Parts: sequence; structure tokens; C-alpha cells
Amino acid sequence: MRRIEGRGPRIAFLGTGAQGASIGADFALAGLDVTFIEQWPAHVEAIRAHGITVNLPAETINAKVPVLHLCQVAEVKEAFDLVFLVVKAYDTKWATQLISSCLAPDGLVVGLQNGMTHEDIAEVVGRERTVGAVIEIASNMFTPGITNRQNDRTTSWFALGALDEATQPRVEVVAELLRNAGRVEVTDDIRSAKWMKLVVNAAELLPSAILNLPLADAARAPGMLEVMRAAGYEAMNAALADGASIIPIIGMPPVTTNHPERYVDRIFEEVLTTFSKPDTLTTSLQDWRKGRRAEVQEVNGWVVDVLRAHGQKAPVNRRVVELAVEIEKGRLEAKPENVGLLLEALGPKADRR
Repeated sequence: MRRIEGRGPRIAFLGTGAQGASIGADFALAGLDVTFIEQWPAHVEAIRAHGITVNLPAETINAKVPVLHLCQVAEVKEAFDLVFLVVKAYDTKWATQLISSCLAPDGLVVGLQNGMTHEDIAEVVGRERTVGAVIEIASNMFTPGITNRQNDRTTSWFALGALDEATQPRVEVVAELLRNAGRVEVTDDIRSAKWMKLVVNAAELLPSAILNLPLADAARAPGMLEVMRAAGYEAMNAALADGASIIPIIGMPPVTTNHPERYVDRIFEEVLTTFSKPDTLTTSLQDWRKGRRAEVQEVNGWVVDVLRAHGQKAPVNRRVVELAVEIEKGRLEAKPENVGLLLEALGPKADRR
């Protein structure tokens, strides 16, 4: 990546909701050349008027950042060397297409997202310009211009890896920039790392949202820990069927590969104890409370589809998808009583793990 007047690469954050805004604010305060690109008009205007405010556990920061409406991408005159894509997984392809015309010939797109979005990015800009990423931060945003981040920089965690082996040496440069926002690991198996994150996402995001409860409260509801773990076990089966390896993420120690369910239990416990607070709402529940659709097909639906392709079933993830679709269509209310509907997917008690 080229250097711009000694300031480092020219960087864009496409998608500056709760996660993108807080990470981008860290970049701006570190003196990096950062531009926000955002689809929420009120959020853009609030940042222009007051900067981006990030409420962290021990402090509040504010950064003045140039910010563009989506429609202003066509006005960009100078290409970006590095684009952090922080949009919903289902928005990946069109967002990458939008920004591709503003990407430098040797520029990179980093997908800081849930789901297996790296291939969608690569389809647009090429594998040699794609960096896959895993992100673990709990945050929320309900007010334009203000994001609430529940992990400070010591507990925020990222993994980065190139899709093309020739690009891998450049990933450390990106990692060094991202360390302004948290801990960063560089991996040569980003596909497996993203699968491991999808495993825990399948267990926590939609299952807790279906109950309309914070993650910690949902995990304590009678029977729900069993449901969540079962969703994670199915997701791990899908990962292994798809050729992924069991590798540690979010700072966990190395794990043995002959106990996949034990790994699911450990990683889920790590998320509950380290990366979430008593009032943490998953991104799926935040989406629903804002009247938006969640990443249903891109997480639990992905598990169902992969296992189906390998001749296997995913009854718990299939039930999660069915209930989530009913909620998004307005035919079912997200509420704690839905635990019974989820428990049905486990089958008769005698048949449960």
C-alpha cells in the first residue's frame, strides 16, 4: 500500500454502525487518514455536526471524521488503499461493488463481518485484494452519532488473513493499523477462523434474539443453554464437513481436534464471560428492535445448507431459521416463551445429547 504524504494509507470504513464507527474512531484518533461512508442519513449528519462519540467501559471518546453518504461515493476523487467493510453480511456483494471503483489498483478490502463473506468480496475485487477477518466486540448503537462499545481495546479481538498466499505478507501491515482498536492475530487459515466464529454466532445471535433477551439472560433460561450448545455442535459439524480445521480464536489457548463439542462449549463460555456484559444484546436482536432484518441465512441458514449438501441434518439450526423468519414476517413475536419452540428441535428428552 502506498503512503500518502507520510500519513500512511488512505482508509475508508464502509459501514459505520456500532462496530465500524468505534473502530474507525480509534483510527482517527491515532492520526490515520480515515473516511467514513454510511447509509444512515441521520448518522452522517450527526457525525458531521458533532463528530463520532464512542462510549467505552472506562471513558468516552470523540473523533472528528470526514463522512460521506452512500450517494457521494461517486464523488470520490482519490482512491482508497484500504477499505474496511463493516456492513451486514447480506449487504457484502453490493457494498463491495459500490466501493470497488474507489479502490486503488493494489488496494485491499477487509471484511470485518460475521458470516463467510470473504468469498463474496473476492468475487468482486479478486482474491489477491481480499483480506478475511474475524471480529469479537460487543457494541450497540441506537442514537445517530453515538456508539456504545462494551469492550475496551484490551478485550476487543480480531483475526486477519489473506485469501491469496501472495497477499499474506501484506496482512501484517493491516494488522498493525487495526491494533489501534484491539488485539489482532494474523492467521494463514482465515477460512477456518471465520468458521469457528460462525460456530459461536450460530449458538448465540439468533437463539437469544428469538427470546428477546440479552445474551446472558437467554443463556440462563431453562433449557436454552442446551439449545444454544446444540446449535453450535451442528455448526461445528458443518465446519468440519466443509473442510475447516478446529483452531483457537478470540485469544483461546490451543485446543485438541478430537473433541469438537468440548471446543464449542469452551468458546461459547469464553464469549459469555469475556466478551459480553449482563445487558449485551446480540446484533440480531438489535436489528429486530430497529425494524431491520438480521443475518439469518448468513449464519444459521448457512449451517443448514452446508450440512444438507453433505447429506446431514441440522434440526436445531433449521428451527432457529424457521422461527427467525416468522418473527421477521411479523407472524411471531420475539419473547421468552419461545424457548419451548426451540426445545422441540432437540427431540425427545431421552434422545438428547
